[in-house]
Amino acid sequence: MNALRNIALALCLLVVPYAHLAAATSEVNVYSYRQPFLIKPLFDVFTRESGIDVNVVFANKGLVERLKREGRNSPADLIFTVDIGRLHDAASAGVTQSMETPTLQENIPSQFRDPDGHWYGLTTRARIIVVSKDRVEQGEIATYQDLADPAWRGRVCMRSGKHVYNVALVASMIAHDGRESAEAWLKGVKSNLSRKPQGNDRAQVKAIQEGVCDLALINHYYMGAMLQDEGESEWANAVRIVFPDQGGRGTHVNISGMALTQSAPNRDNAVKLMEFLSGDLAQRMYAEQNFEYPVRPGTQISGLLESFGEFRGDDLSLVQVARLRADAIRLLDEVNFDE
Repeated sequence: MNALRNIALALCLLVVPYAHLAAATSEVNVYSYRQPFLIKPLFDVFTRESGIDVNVVFANKGLVERLKREGRNSPADLIFTVDIGRLHDAASAGVTQSMETPTLQENIPSQFRDPDGHWYGLTTRARIIVVSKDRVEQGEIATYQDLADPAWRGRVCMRSGKHVYNVALVASMIAHDGRESAEAWLKGVKSNLSRKPQGNDRAQVKAIQEGVCDLALINHYYMGAMLQDEGESEWANAVRIVFPDQGGRGTHVNISGMALTQSAPNRDNAVKLMEFLSGDLAQRMYAEQNFEYPVRPGTQISGLLESFGEFRGDDLSLVQVARLRADAIRLLDEVNFDE
């Protein structure tokens, strides 16, 4: 009898660790700069369909540094962030790994993924011009360059030039037109500002509604969020959307995206989540809930996004935009844009 007990105990000792490993493989761990309420609905659907739990650690900053400190012992499988610069920085810091699958390559156009497979875009966000419906006529402004026209002296609002959204835009201008042209544009826009750069994108729309200025640069999805907010809809209804440069290079677009971490203890599950998020259902959910444009071609967008109208985005490589960010920041400092 004692011999049988010993055998049973030995079997238990063998089985328990493997049961623990099986449980561990039913999860994926995400470090996210994106606020949880923006992505949790997508993760919930993924969990229902796959049986894989998604655990999220959210922070406003410092996640790349955390991954570097944790090294090979990091529990994180994926990092989520917004702005091509932050994705590029994560890859440059050595905390991501290269990974490609046929599904990701089919769903995500090459413009919106790293050529070496270190990051993948999930949504696009257009940097648009919003103008007062009452004080700016249709067709009176059509390009980013127009914002530097002296005709708009004292009529432009803008958040800090060194915010990542504006840095990426300036980097794209350097890529297209060269440094001297970008410098002249920044000086012209600065001369046209109605006040010192301040606030977030929503604050620029509010300023137009209040008569502080007549034009501003914002990311398009803020319009969707404000139109759905009873306290802010008045601001959004006071402005009209302009997609710049439709007769030329197209409107500047940035991305939100994801990257597989270097450690990724649940790599297979992480890849499944990445593929799910690039698929039709998740891409439609992004468009409906967050008012961002899907990266997956042919994905149906919400009626609200459709009401903004069709536009052509700039097809400039986002890798090139990321590499020119340092030049853009230096240029913003040289012209003292935020002063």
